[in-house]
Amino acid sequence: MALQKKICMLGSFGVGKTSLVSQFVHSIFSDQYLTTIGVKIEKKKISIGTETVNLIIWDIAGDDRFDNLQSAYCKGAAGYLLVVDGCRLDSLKVARNIKNSRPELENTPFLCALNKADLKADWEIQNEHIEQMTTEGWDVVETSASDKDCVENLFIRLAHSIL
Repeated sequence: MALQKKICMLGSFGVGKTSLVSQFVHSIFSDQYLTTIGVKIEKKKISIGTETVNLIIWDIAGDDRFDNLQSAYCKGAAGYLLVVDGCRLDSLKVARNIKNSRPELENTPFLCALNKADLKADWEIQNEHIEQMTTEGWDVVETSASDKDCVENLFIRLAHSIL
């Protein structure tokens, strides 16, 4: 019997949460931006060692303020991915706000997906920002939903952290 683990995708609007989920679950990337309204739930079965794990992925609408509705969606999460757009420094500020202001996520395993690695020449987030995140205890993974870079690894690493 497979374990079921709820994973929440959190971060500002337009950081690539839906694209990461689409790439992981369906191996699909679209460069057309579609705003998530509320929450979209996807599932994917993975193997971690001898365990089969059903990841129930809650792709939660991005917003620059983490409100009560988003907070309610996070209840029961086994882990979460905090997604930051490397091209937008303000998305890191939103991620920090989510991380530091949500008591319901305080002891929940998470990884930071520093997304859009394919656009690294345009990044506003510099090495010193990444070093600061690491100093704060964040496990940062550079990803690209369009190039598939580290997408599967991201979800598998989070599943390992949860188990």
